[in-house]
Amino acid sequence: MKRTRILILPLLLALPLLGAAERMSQSAAMSVAPSDTDSVKIGTIIDEVVWVVGDDAILKSDVEMMRMQAAMEGIKWSGDPDCIIPEQIAVQKLFKHQAEIDSIEVTDADVASEVEQQISYWLEMVDGSRERLEEYKHQPLSQIRNELREEMKDRQMVQRMKQKLVEDISVTPNEVRRYFKDMPADSIPFVPTEVEVQIIQITPKIEDEELNRVKEELREYTDRVNKGEASFQTLARLYSEDPGTARRGGELGLVGRGTLDPAFAQVAFNLTDPKKVSKIVESEFGFHIIQLVEKRGEKVNVRHILRKPVVSDESIERALNRLDSIADDLRANKFTFEDAAPVISDDKDTRNAKGLMSTNMAQKGYTSSKFRMQDLPPEIAKVVDTMQVGQISKSFQMINQRGKTVCVIAKLKNRIDGHKATVTEDFQTLKDVVLNKRREEHIHQWVVNKIKNVYTRLNDNYKGCKFEYEGWDK
Repeated sequence: MKRTRILILPLLLALPLLGAAERMSQSAAMSVAPSDTDSVKIGTIIDEVVWVVGDDAILKSDVEMMRMQAAMEGIKWSGDPDCIIPEQIAVQKLFKHQAEIDSIEVTDADVASEVEQQISYWLEMVDGSRERLEEYKHQPLSQIRNELREEMKDRQMVQRMKQKLVEDISVTPNEVRRYFKDMPADSIPFVPTEVEVQIIQITPKIEDEELNRVKEELREYTDRVNKGEASFQTLARLYSEDPGTARRGGELGLVGRGTLDPAFAQVAFNLTDPKKVSKIVESEFGFHIIQLVEKRGEKVNVRHILRKPVVSDESIERALNRLDSIADDLRANKFTFEDAAPVISDDKDTRNAKGLMSTNMAQKGYTSSKFRMQDLPPEIAKVVDTMQVGQISKSFQMINQRGKTVCVIAKLKNRIDGHKATVTEDFQTLKDVVLNKRREEHIHQWVVNKIKNVYTRLNDNYKGCKFEYEGWDK
């Protein structure tokens, strides 16, 4: 049930520029040796090599591009950006170089998804105006998307390289206790208010007429493709209700079976002819038709068109009324929430946990039922914010993470007010603090050691900088 928001941190801002930096530096690096001039002519523009890292040159234009992007996104630098930015670009080049050595791979689907997230973020920054974004970037949106694809691939390679470097680092309970034993009170982490929430969910029934309407639309699309009246890609761009793939003509990119809805995967992996369109497939997200692009080993790339049936107001009202009746019985103690959720709720993520919501902290290796308010779905957060522990809400509707309209009642199971962390009550939080510190120290030392073994050269203008990492100026 948890919704995630992509946060773009200053360190990662360097990454979208790697692709551009490397494309520009291919011609620059070929003509620049340690004793050569630091000015490179690119077209009719004079650009300047400010750093050399291994075989790669970092150009002044790279630094200016990153500064511009940071300004667009409201990023503030903690020091001199003329020193911070080129160092960050150089550090990312070290990670990328190691990722290539270690054959770190990223999927086309993951790259495409992040491209669309970045473009959506930029569009938000300019009030959703495509024209304003194109004017700011001095490029059409199609070109922005194409350039981002390679840059986002670099970003993901760097992120996965970092994850690989720290995957074996762990801390023991004793290390956690020792770390916080003598720490001043004002340095101990503050744990914000957290809540535990149970829900019972009912998905309103979709009328047969609406189901038939959607299926007839998909049959019409299939017929138009088969007759050669329109391409599958064109119809996907026009009609598919999957925003993440519609812009790419419905194409997913190479994905494994486990990343797909089971019903969708069953059909997708059985396709053999790229010219044919699949039968209509129902998944958790709606109804699809699918076309094969290619198969490669245990992965498949397909296009799809998604159509979502619309739930009627009458059906929603019936579901809300039913839930209000159930809530009345719960308040009257006719049965408990824990007994009702497994029987009544149709939310597969919570029903087997007696309605208790949880979030999978995959990067931290555990599952938690505790949510900060901002991490709950906004509709649920709004409802439980003013509730008392044990209280059951009135029914309300929301859009779940699969994009479907559902009706819900919620119970506030527990609220833990904000407090200074203690080892007995907040061990996992404190363990994360220590673990993150160990990982940061390991990454920092890895970069320092890597710098020692890589050729680097700085433009004289940068030799007076105070860098985070030692050893750049050799």
